[in-house]
Amino acid sequence: MCQNLSRLSPKKWCFSLELLPQPIYLVGGAVRDALLGRSADYLDLDFVLPENAITTARSLARYYKAGFVILDAQRQIARVVFPQATVDFALQEGSSLETDLRRRDFTVNAIAYNPHTQEIIDPLGGCIDLQRHCLRMVSQQNLQDDPLRLLRAYRQAAQLGFTIESETRLAIQTLAPHIQHVAAERVRVELGYLLAHSQGTLWLKSAAEDGLIKYWFPNASVEDVAAVDTAAVKLSEIWSQLNVELCQSVRDTVKTTWLGIAKLACLVSPQPEIAEAELMQLTYSRAEIRGVITILKLLPQFQTHPLSIREQYFFFQEAARVFPAIALLSVAKGTSVDAIAPLINRYLDPQDPVAHPQLLVTGKDVIQALKIKPSPLVGKLLTAIALAQAEGEITTVDEAIELAAAMLDKKEIL
Repeated sequence: MCQNLSRLSPKKWCFSLELLPQPIYLVGGAVRDALLGRSADYLDLDFVLPENAITTARSLARYYKAGFVILDAQRQIARVVFPQATVDFALQEGSSLETDLRRRDFTVNAIAYNPHTQEIIDPLGGCIDLQRHCLRMVSQQNLQDDPLRLLRAYRQAAQLGFTIESETRLAIQTLAPHIQHVAAERVRVELGYLLAHSQGTLWLKSAAEDGLIKYWFPNASVEDVAAVDTAAVKLSEIWSQLNVELCQSVRDTVKTTWLGIAKLACLVSPQPEIAEAELMQLTYSRAEIRGVITILKLLPQFQTHPLSIREQYFFFQEAARVFPAIALLSVAKGTSVDAIAPLINRYLDPQDPVAHPQLLVTGKDVIQALKIKPSPLVGKLLTAIALAQAEGEITTVDEAIELAAAMLDKKEIL
C-alpha cells in the first residue's frame, strides 16, 4: 500500500514543488488518505520542515497572491489558502523528523512523504496499520498531552471505517476523565462529525461506553441516536422530500443538519433549561440551540394523538422548519408512522392551510376595513382569521373582514 504514491504526486498540487525548500515533508491526513486511495476535491496539505516554516509559507502566498495567515507564531505554523487547497507549514517538533512523528496521535497519521525524493518515512509502522484498517496510538502520553485525541479516535474510526486497537482503546478508557479539560468548541467539532453521519453512531455509542460523553451530556441516550438513523431510513422511503429537508443545514452559516439536530436532542437533558445550558457550554450556535429546545418542548404534544385543527395550527406555527426533526425523533421514540402521516403530509404540502396558512387579508387590510389603529389587536385578529380559514369556516376576503368585525364588536379577543 505504501508504495502506491500516485495520489501523492506534486503534479496534482495547485503550486509548484520547485518553490518548496529541501528537506520538506508532507505529513498527516493527506498522506494517510492518499495511501488509502481516498481522494477529495479540496486539498488539505500539512508540511513540516526543519526551519523557516513561516517564511516559506509567506513566500509561497506572495508568489501566487494567495491568502496567508500565521496560525501560531511561537510554534511557527502558517497557512496558505488557495481556491482549491489549504496548505499548512509547521516547524518540525524536535531535532529530527522521526522525533516529530513520534509526537503524533496515531501511527496512521505519523507517516511522512518527501515530495522531492518520493520517499515514504514510516518509523512507527503506520503503513501496516493502514493495511489492517486499525487505529493504534503512538503512545499513551501523546493522548494525554492533547485529550481531544481520545474523542478523535472514534471520529477517525468512523470516517475511515477502521477499528481501534485494543490497547489503544484501553488507554482511552483510562484517560477518559481528561476530556473534560478540552476546550468545548473542539469537542463540539468532533461530536459534529459523529452526529452528521450514520457510520458515526456506532462509534458515538462506543465513545459513550468508554466515558467520553458523560462529562458533556450526562443524560445522553445513544440508543435513541441509533433509533433516529433507523427512523430516517424508514421515513425517507415514504417521503423523499422529508429526507431532503432533514439533510438541509440549519442555516447557511451553520453546517449542522436537521437530522443532526434530532440526534443532538437525544444527548441533552429532556428538560429544556438544562439542555440549553449543556449546549451553550459546548458553544453551539443560537440556531442549533433553538432547534433542539423546540424539539424538546413540542415533542410531547406531537406524540399526543389526535390533535385538533386548532392545535395543529399552533403546533405548525411554533415548529416551523424544525418539524421534520420533531417527526423523526417521534418515530425514533416509538410513535407509529401511520399516526403522524397526516401531519407530515400537511407539512409537505405548501398549499395546506393549516401547516402553511396563506392569509386572505393582511394587517393593513384589517386596519383600513375596520378603521382601527395599528396595535397587538391586529395580530390577534389575523390569528383568528387564520384559524377560521384553516377550519374551513371562511374562504373569502369579505368573510375574513366580517369575522374580524364581529369579533371586534363582541370584544371576543380583547
